[in-house]
Amino acid sequence: MKPLHVLHVVGARPNFMKIAPILQSAERSPMLRSTLVHTGQHYDEKMARLFFEELAIPRPHVDLEVGSASHAQQTALILARFEPVLLDLRPDLVLVVGDVNSTLACSLCAAKLDIPVAHVEAGLRSFDRTMPEEINRLVTDAVADLLFVSEPSGLANLKQEGVPDAKVHFVGNVMIDTLHAHLPRARATGAVSRHGLEPGGYAMLTLHRPTNVDEPEALARVLEPILELARQLPVVFPVHPRTRERLAHSGLSAPGLRTVEPLGYLEFLGLLAEARLALTDSGGIQEETTVLGVPCITLRENTERPVTVTHGTNVLAGTDPGRIRAAIAAALAAPRVVLEPPPKWDGHAAERIVEVLETRGSPTSSR
Repeated sequence: MKPLHVLHVVGARPNFMKIAPILQSAERSPMLRSTLVHTGQHYDEKMARLFFEELAIPRPHVDLEVGSASHAQQTALILARFEPVLLDLRPDLVLVVGDVNSTLACSLCAAKLDIPVAHVEAGLRSFDRTMPEEINRLVTDAVADLLFVSEPSGLANLKQEGVPDAKVHFVGNVMIDTLHAHLPRARATGAVSRHGLEPGGYAMLTLHRPTNVDEPEALARVLEPILELARQLPVVFPVHPRTRERLAHSGLSAPGLRTVEPLGYLEFLGLLAEARLALTDSGGIQEETTVLGVPCITLRENTERPVTVTHGTNVLAGTDPGRIRAAIAAALAAPRVVLEPPPKWDGHAAERIVEVLETRGSPTSSR
């Protein structure tokens, strides 16, 4: 029997941690043949190449090299460059992960060419359409033929949207596959001592979402209680390029924060695992802290990953300084507790995905 040809798509840093275990599981299957396409949505050393090396992701067969642009320009450029790849390679299935512009564009391109689409991390919803990622999630799920769900809320959301049960598979969280696989190496990097820190004696901060960083007033409000926290314990702040640009443009300073360049996966995970708490507007960090047992304060009004709140360590603090301040105080006062992980967050999600692909073969008939 001819192996199912799966074309895997990555584009931005969150995708790399999700695709790594899927590629590794797929490579062990004689029933699958894999091709990797990198759109180049994130393309610098810290955002891409280092992650490929650390996670043992093979060199992409195709690099679209789209680079940075507005949402519309970037999506259009991916569509234009991805279509000839599909016409040339004619894969049996296009597999996309997450919710970035590459996810949307490559799914749409494949669907228009009648090539089946599999979406990993399907069904997540923030119910906030001002977030570009929410639009990407909705459209990708609407055209997908196989929907691989990471948490129970995804099942409920897809059922509410009328997606047939036969298309939906609850497989667990591939981000946690990667965490389990690399946590020992991350701890062995010595990142905590190298940064002059003590285990449990510092906080981690990430900020990159437009609603938090694009307007100086909004950024100042979010940073206000965090700067107060920095007087009590070190706050390590790997600064996203978008955030660094906005800080420079607005003239805001972050005194007391230990600002560093974006970190590789292993170094960041090594620091996150030993942190006293994390403050973030990232979806992936909400998931990682849930498994690590690190208190997480999410600087957003909503989350598309509600299981991290109901079953984990995550608290939605919003962007009001008073609420953030109260959440920080509560996190510092509470003992650290490692909880049972959410269902199927056990390090085997990628294996379940490959089993479905092997069983189903080309899912064209499910359309």
